[in-house]
Amino acid sequence: MRIRLPHEVSASIVAFATVFLLMSPLNMPTWAIFVTWAGTFLQGGPSRSNAIAMVTATTTGAGFGVVAVLLDRETGTMFGTGSLARTLALAVVVFAVNGTLLATGRLKPFALVPGMFFGFASLFATYFGGFGYDGGNLGAAFVSAAAMCALGPLCATLGIRLMFAPPAAPAPEVRERGEVTPSAGETLA
Repeated sequence: MRIRLPHEVSASIVAFATVFLLMSPLNMPTWAIFVTWAGTFLQGGPSRSNAIAMVTATTTGAGFGVVAVLLDRETGTMFGTGSLARTLALAVVVFAVNGTLLATGRLKPFALVPGMFFGFASLFATYFGGFGYDGGNLGAAFVSAAAMCALGPLCATLGIRLMFAPPAAPAPEVRERGEVTPSAGETLA
């Protein structure tokens, strides 16, 4: 018998399981899973090629986020230490990093530009929110954000798999003399 769960139920089962990643000591940014889970469906749904594109894009975007944080650390006071001066310095960093990210999107492996922004934003939320296995550590924020973004396409796939369980294989027919006849599409070795 084929069991069919409504997508609301199957997706909620997978979402329920992700919550445990928030527990100590992991403290992972699980929202990144949901961002890329939704992004997977915006791509047309779960597939190997969509997952590869999403993981490539989000990891690249998180990398650009790291570069932005490092550049801001180095140049944050180039116009002075006042609030306006620091804001102007950050605006210059954002302009340069954003332009480079968008230009990178012209290369085929990085063409999923929204995915790069998913990773970029997830890195910032993880780092500045103190999430990840070592809150406040930029390297840990990168690994944590990239890992959670990578789980989104997997969770989308799991939700679909739970929704449409594969049908059970039909039992082979048994003739009167104990001979077994294969079911449609089967062969006996």
